[in-house]
Amino acid sequence: MAVGRDMARVDAPLKVSGRARYTVDHQFPGMVYAVPVPATVSRGRVQRLHTARARSMPGVLNVYTHENVRGKLFRVAKASGASIDENRPPLWDDEVRYYGQYIALVVADTLERAMAAANAVVAEYATQPHDVGDIDEGEGPVTVQSERGDAHAAYENAPVTLDHVYTTPTETHNPIELHATVAVYDGETYTLYETSQAVMNHRAVMAQMLGVESERVRVLTHYLGSGFGGKLWPWTHCALAAMAARDLHLPVRLEVSRKMMFHTVGHRPPTRQRIRLAADTGGRLVSLRQDYVVRTSRRDAYHENCGEATSYLYSTPNLRITWSHAARDVGAATSMRGPGAVPGLYAVESAMNELAERLGMDPLELRLRNEPGVNEAKGVPFSSRHLVECLRTGAQRFGWSRRDARPGSMRADDGEILGWGMASASWMAQRLPAQIGLMLCRDGRVRVSCAAQDIGTGTYTVLAQMVADALSIPVERIDIQLGDTRYPAGPVSGGSMLTGSLVPAVDDAMRGLRRRLFETAAQAGLPALGDAGPDGLVLSAGRVQAKAAPAAEGVPFEEVLVACGLAQLSANGKSGSSRKDPGADQRSIQSFGAHFVEVGWRPELARLRVRRVVTVIDAGRIVNPRTGRNQIEGAVVMGMGMALFEHTHYDERSGAPINSNLADYVMAVHADMPELDVVFLDHPDTALNSLGARGIGEIGLAGVAAAITDAVHHATGVRVRELPVHIEDLLEAGA
Repeated sequence: MAVGRDMARVDAPLKVSGRARYTVDHQFPGMVYAVPVPATVSRGRVQRLHTARARSMPGVLNVYTHENVRGKLFRVAKASGASIDENRPPLWDDEVRYYGQYIALVVADTLERAMAAANAVVAEYATQPHDVGDIDEGEGPVTVQSERGDAHAAYENAPVTLDHVYTTPTETHNPIELHATVAVYDGETYTLYETSQAVMNHRAVMAQMLGVESERVRVLTHYLGSGFGGKLWPWTHCALAAMAARDLHLPVRLEVSRKMMFHTVGHRPPTRQRIRLAADTGGRLVSLRQDYVVRTSRRDAYHENCGEATSYLYSTPNLRITWSHAARDVGAATSMRGPGAVPGLYAVESAMNELAERLGMDPLELRLRNEPGVNEAKGVPFSSRHLVECLRTGAQRFGWSRRDARPGSMRADDGEILGWGMASASWMAQRLPAQIGLMLCRDGRVRVSCAAQDIGTGTYTVLAQMVADALSIPVERIDIQLGDTRYPAGPVSGGSMLTGSLVPAVDDAMRGLRRRLFETAAQAGLPALGDAGPDGLVLSAGRVQAKAAPAAEGVPFEEVLVACGLAQLSANGKSGSSRKDPGADQRSIQSFGAHFVEVGWRPELARLRVRRVVTVIDAGRIVNPRTGRNQIEGAVVMGMGMALFEHTHYDERSGAPINSNLADYVMAVHADMPELDVVFLDHPDTALNSLGARGIGEIGLAGVAAAITDAVHHATGVRVRELPVHIEDLLEAGA
C-alpha cells in the first residue's frame, strides 16, 4: 500500500534540479515587462499624473493610468460565485484608498527600463485625512455569531471569572515566491501563468474582469513557491498584466516586488478579542463570551472568523460570540494559514490557561474536565473527536507531569530558566466539489489530470499514492498533471480541503475506469481470461484477471489495450461538496490537536527562545506521514513567528507599512528552529471520504501562539495578551 507510507515527493527531482517551472520561469519571444506605480498617500485623489518623461524613455511601450484604462476592466459580479478580496478593478478611477495602491502601470522592453520609467512617473494628490491606527471598538453593527443559554447571567453569578482583552497584529504574507503573472494574448484567448492557489476561480475572475467568456481564458500554475492563503484569489496586478498583453499583443511579465507585497496582495488583519470565562470551583465552564473586532479596508468586507472553533471546542451551557468590523485606510485583508481560528484560538486558549491559574488547576486538567460529548453549538455528534487522546499523548511525550507550576521555578542544566506551556488546537474539515481524469496508456503508464494545484504541500505525491493503491501498481508508473484549467475542474488549495476533496473523485474515476477496462478485456477474447464477462473480472497489481484465477495468470492492462488496438482508455470522476452529503447536518467534522512547548529565558542576555515542541494531531488517516509531518512542522514554526516576531507596522503620518522588507519584518528562520516532535493519531474518519483523511495544513498553527505565551508566563511570570511578545515587557517585569 502506498497510502499511509512515508514517501518522498514525486516532484522533488524536478525541483532540486531546477526543471520545475514556476510562473516567472516562463519565457516567450518578444516578452515585455510591466512595473506598477504605487500611490504614496493613503487616502485622496490623483489630481494629475506626470507621465511624459516616462513615456519618452528608451524602450517604454506604454504607460497605463485610469485615464486610458477606463472601460477596459470590469468588476466581478457578487452573485457569480467567483472570489476576490479587492473588489475594485485596478486603475478604475482617480481615487486612492490605501498606500501602495497602483495608480499607473509602465511597460517596457526590459525590466530595468520599466523600473526606471515607473520611478519617473510623478503624481499630484488631493489628500484626505486617513486612519491606519489601532482598533479599539467595532464601528459597524455587532453580529451574533453563536449563542446558547444566558452567557451574561451565568458569568455574573459564577464564583470564578476572567475578563481580558487579547490582540493580534497585522501579519504580512512573505512566501519565497513573489506574486507574479505572465500573460500571453493571441488575439482571441488569454493564457495566464499565475501564482495561484485556485486556478479555476482565477479563470472565472479574470474572464469577468476582462469581459470575455471563461473559455477564452486559460490559467496555469504548475508549481507554487508557497501560498499560505495569500495566493488564493487574484490581485490587481493579474488583471493589469492581462490587459497590457491584450493592448500590446505581446507577452507581458509582471512580478510584484517584495515591498509591494506589504501593500497590494493582502495580509492577516489585526484583531481585538475580549474573552470572558466563568467556571465553578471545580473547573467546569459555566459561561464563555468572545467579542471580537477585525480591521478591514474601507471598501472590502473580509471577515477574520475568530469564533470559528470557539463554539464547539469546550463544553459550556452558556456561550455568546459576537463580531464587528473597524474600517481603516489599508489594503484589503486576506486569508493567512488558519484564517479566523488561529487568532481566535490564541485568545481562547490563552484565556483557558489564565483561568486554570486562577483556579489553581493544571491547564491540561481544565481542558479534560470540559470535554464535550457533542458539538454543543449544533447539538450533533462529532464524526470523530480524539482531543483527549491528543492531550494525554502529548503530555506523556513531553513529560508534562514534571512541570512545577510556579513561574520561574524550572531550570535547565546550564541554568537557563525554563517555561512550559500548552494549548489545544482545532480546524474544520470540509470537502469541495472536485473532478479527476484518469487515463491508462498502452505503455503501461497512468496519467492523472486535475485543475487543482500543488502549492508545495505534496499534492502531486499524495494523488499518485491514491491512484497507485487503486490500481495496485507502483507510484513510479503514474504521471500527475495539475494546475491547468484545461484539465477536469479541481478545488482550491486552501482551508486544508484539497486532499480530502480529491479522494471521492478518484474513487468515482476508478469505478468508471475499471468498468470500461473490464468491458474492453471481456470483448478482446484473451485466452488468459477465459470466457469471463465484465462482472467476472478484477484488477490486481495492474493486471486484469478472472476472479477465481491467481494474479500471475492475469493480463497487464497495457496488453489489453494493445490487443484491442487502443492507445489509451480513460474515465473522469467527480464528487460534490460534503455539505450536500446525506446527513451532513447531523454530524460535526473537525480535526483536533494539542501543542506542548518549552521555552528558555535568559534575562541577563535578553534572550527568549523556543527549545522544543511536541504536537499531537488527530486528523484522520494521514496519506503521507512524511509530507504530513513537514506540514505540521512548518505550521509550528509559523506559530513561533506569530507569537514572537511578526508585526507589520504602519506609519500613521503616511499610512505606509514601514517595515516592508525582509530585514525589518522579522520571521522565524533556521536558527530559531526548536526540537520538533510531531505525532499523528491513527483514527480514520470516513464521514468525509473513503480513506478517512482530513486536511492538516492549518491545524498545526492553531493554538501554537497560546502555548508559547503560556510557556513565557511560566518562565517569566508575565502574561502576554498582545502579540508578538516584546522582550522589553519581560525585562521590565523582572527589573
